[in-house]
Amino acid sequence: MNAYAPILVLGVIAAGFAIFSVFMASIIGPKRYNRAKLEAYECGIEPTPQPAGGGRFPIKYYLTAMLFIVFDIEIVFLYPWAVTFDRLGMFGLVEMLLFVLTVFVAYAYVWRRGGLEWD
Repeated sequence: MNAYAPILVLGVIAAGFAIFSVFMASIIGPKRYNRAKLEAYECGIEPTPQPAGGGRFPIKYYLTAMLFIVFDIEIVFLYPWAVTFDRLGMFGLVEMLLFVLTVFVAYAYVWRRGGLEWD
């Protein structure tokens, strides 16, 4: 438990700073609201009406999200692997090749479904 105390203290300090910053900004910050500022942010494009049950999103939205998650997870695993590459030896190399092959399968699926084409 002693080894985790600095991490716990850092987490408490970070959470305290975040809460303090948001609280002080709401008290001290300017409160000049106008109609444009209170509207939903839509990149300058008027929002289109949606059906009552929500709308259907195009498949490219989900493919883009999946591609982001795949590469995000890949980076999370590649960085520690690169740091300990010398100690892992041939086992680490084979495991990472299998992992990259699995990521490539997901990439090929997104590519085949048209997730990389921007119209």
